[in-house]
Amino acid sequence: MESILVECVQSSLRHYMYRNAIFMCERLCAEFPSEMNLQLLAGCYLHSNQSYAAYHILKGTEMAQSRYLFALSCFQMDLLNEAEAALCPPNEPGAEIPNGAAGHYLLGLIHRYTDRRKTAIHHFKQALSTDPLMWAAYEELCVLGASDEATVVFGEAATICIQKQYLPHRSSSQSLPMSNEDHSLVSAGNFDPGSHDTSPRQLKHMQGNSLRDIPVNYYGAAALGGAATQPSNGGLSNICFYNTPSPMASQLSGVAPPPMCRNAQPNSPNQSTVNADSSPRSTVNSTIQAPRRKFVDEGKLRKISGRLFSDSGARRSNRLSGDVGANTNMSATMVVGNGTSNFSKYLGGSKLSSMAFRAVTVRKSQSWTNENIDEGIHNETSADPRSNITSTTSSTSPYGDTRSLDQGAMVPISGGIMNDSRAISGASEIIDLLRTLGEGYRLSCMYRCQEALDVYLKLPHQHYNTGWVLSQVGKAYFELVNYSEADGAFGLARQASPYGLEGMDTYSTVLYHLKEDMKLSYLAQELISTDRLAPQSWCAIGNCYSLQKDHEAALKNFQRAVQLNPRFAYAHTLCGHEYVALEDFENGIKSYQSALRVDARHYNSWYGLGMIYLRQEKYEFSEHHFWMAFQINPSSSVILSYLGTALHTLKRSDEALVIMEKAILADKKNPLPMYQKANILVSLEKLDEALEVLEELKEYAPCESSIYALMGKIYKRRNMHDKAMLHFGLALDLKPPATDVAAIKAAIEKLHVPDELQDYL
Repeated sequence: MESILVECVQSSLRHYMYRNAIFMCERLCAEFPSEMNLQLLAGCYLHSNQSYAAYHILKGTEMAQSRYLFALSCFQMDLLNEAEAALCPPNEPGAEIPNGAAGHYLLGLIHRYTDRRKTAIHHFKQALSTDPLMWAAYEELCVLGASDEATVVFGEAATICIQKQYLPHRSSSQSLPMSNEDHSLVSAGNFDPGSHDTSPRQLKHMQGNSLRDIPVNYYGAAALGGAATQPSNGGLSNICFYNTPSPMASQLSGVAPPPMCRNAQPNSPNQSTVNADSSPRSTVNSTIQAPRRKFVDEGKLRKISGRLFSDSGARRSNRLSGDVGANTNMSATMVVGNGTSNFSKYLGGSKLSSMAFRAVTVRKSQSWTNENIDEGIHNETSADPRSNITSTTSSTSPYGDTRSLDQGAMVPISGGIMNDSRAISGASEIIDLLRTLGEGYRLSCMYRCQEALDVYLKLPHQHYNTGWVLSQVGKAYFELVNYSEADGAFGLARQASPYGLEGMDTYSTVLYHLKEDMKLSYLAQELISTDRLAPQSWCAIGNCYSLQKDHEAALKNFQRAVQLNPRFAYAHTLCGHEYVALEDFENGIKSYQSALRVDARHYNSWYGLGMIYLRQEKYEFSEHHFWMAFQINPSSSVILSYLGTALHTLKRSDEALVIMEKAILADKKNPLPMYQKANILVSLEKLDEALEVLEELKEYAPCESSIYALMGKIYKRRNMHDKAMLHFGLALDLKPPATDVAAIKAAIEKLHVPDELQDYL
């Protein structure tokens, strides 16, 4: 009876029937009360996004896996102290952190959000060293500004580590009976943020994500979730990749389930092209054999394949989770590959052209990690010769039969055999790919955006044309203030991943700067229809209202985004922008500070605080906050410009001129630093140099009224009243803001009054 109930629960989970799984698991726990069954029940509730239920079920449990699940439920409920106590019991200082790499990753997140940066970095690095494919941990290190170069992280040592974990070990190929406890780990392993079974796209990047940030991977191999797969010292597992048998003979099936077709799209313009390009490897889908007695621990093999072709994703459609049938307790088939994307041919091989930098305003998005994304849909039947990691079909006897592994160290795969050499080359290819992706992401987090773009261009065509990469490209162009190119990149990302939300908050800000109100409105409607509980959707709506100067409505939408995800730093920053527009500086400061509590490297909030203090004439505070923003993003021309302005107001004009020169070199098309440099030169009575700068500036911004107004003031000082009047008139013709109009008219009225007498009039 117990086995039947367990299988029923697992089957319900596989088919996303969570209500039925919970009901049947309650029957299981009532009939056979045990901590293992409670783990399974808690897993059902976690799948159903009822972390509070899992919390009460597991409170007081002692098994390692129970502690991990309890910590996960605490984390999702924002009970960080209890989560940490579960992972590291205070009365057991030397206790092993459950679930190895996943446990260290979760503990790193807890330390990060309790403002313990150094220990958070330690745990993320520990997770990455234990599992080199723990991409989510690498992302966190990049966001914290603590990642080593990708060539170091994803180097030879990482390749060797993967090979040790995933190559067959003949000495360990003894058949091990499955204990009666293993069924409880089916759900337990599914919630491992770094489990062997979890696609990194399902890992919420916690810098800007909600309390649901560590998602659950729905149906992992039973033996993968527990501490049994993790060594006590945090190193590599000593358990062989292939020697965990399936526990139940009743689960054998004569016909394997069909492979997932993630790229099936009706009426796709490329359907015929994709089919035509499919290589003979596509016969993998049609040559699945009857159940083999040769056993493969599918979860660990899927760790390679799933992570290679999955980019960290904040949200992911359950239809695409790639978890159907991923359970050692059943026959399963999963086909993945790094083949040509469905959209590769549709998007073509075009690379975004270089364009002039635009805009001066800073309304920037959060750090990349802000959020993660679903990648573009891949074609599982690609002709790419590098795609040598295919699918697994696992149908075994209760105690397994590993004789073939002893004889030839060959891994049975649906449609073929993977030997040592293929596994070694596959591990090397994975590391090569992660090295390129990792270096691009690291450079992006360091705001070396042009270098990041150059690195992304080195990616294979099928990987470049995925939603995650294209979103990163769009963010890089956004940081370079090249909004047209950013618009193009995000547009391609939307085509590749129309369901993806990664970077859509940034995309809405791009459209805000381009004043594309129709496109922005359409994007907001699409995002709301995709997921109305995503903060990115409400940020897009807020930007729509902000573009229409309805700042109160915009603020309400940004506050809704914060309500949905208090750890979404950019939503806090956008609230701050709207408070500033409403001249509510006190609440603006609170919003910016809230963003910094989520992400101390969110330079946009440092910039926002600097702007508030500059307007409040608190120049020392302003200089400090601009300097903090500059240290995080030293390539921003806008930040340098305002840092120079703050220094000038503090009577440090020489330092200000040096900073302005750097700002001009950072972006020669940005008129702001040149204008501020002219202002500083005027204050130093270097009128001729100021006029030279303004004459050059007119070439870049011929319609900027403030340039002509300043030139008019200079000519007035030089008693060249005719030229002064001419430039004041030109400034008025360009329809400046009302405050500037009043100032220009006042200057015209006092045109013949000497400057030294103006203060007395």
